[in-house]
Amino acid sequence: MARSSSGFVAGLTAAAVAAVAFLAYQASASVPADLAEPSRTPGAVAPSASAPAGAKKPAANPLTVPAASGTGERVVYALAERRVWLVGAKNKALRTFLVAPSSVSPAPGAYAVTSRSGSVTGSDGVQIEHVVRFATVEDVTVGFSAALDGSMPAADPSKKTGGIRMKRADGDALWTFASIGAKVVVVP
Repeated sequence: MARSSSGFVAGLTAAAVAAVAFLAYQASASVPADLAEPSRTPGAVAPSASAPAGAKKPAANPLTVPAASGTGERVVYALAERRVWLVGAKNKALRTFLVAPSSVSPAPGAYAVTSRSGSVTGSDGVQIEHVVRFATVEDVTVGFSAALDGSMPAADPSKKTGGIRMKRADGDALWTFASIGAKVVVVP
């Protein structure tokens, strides 16, 4: 009986190891592209520790929340980086993602979410969802949204539009995070 018992335990152990390996693979495959480490080609040489004079500095960690964005739970929108951070109460980024800015941008400062719409037609005629509005500039309402078709086109500079577009998954996350009154901080 000891043989069949040890064979059973070995089988359970092998199954557990296989399940953990599968779950680890699934977790690594679902990391957002902007947070994943770049893949390396086998045999590729890693960059040297000292860069030649005049070379660009490596990009900052995208999870690093801009220093001048305040404290506490908030949405941070960096105009120059075209990036949004969803920041938790402990000042840690819960999520960050790139956006396509609108043709009309709010001035740097603190705002609050003033209204939300589940699904509407954007000022550019595109069907959008999860609209989170937080500012008005030159009679144009500015807010975050995601196009139903998944597009993130550059804003037409000849038209005054306030839609800051993002991918649908990012729009879902922002919609869940930023209710009416939520703080939105715009940084240069």
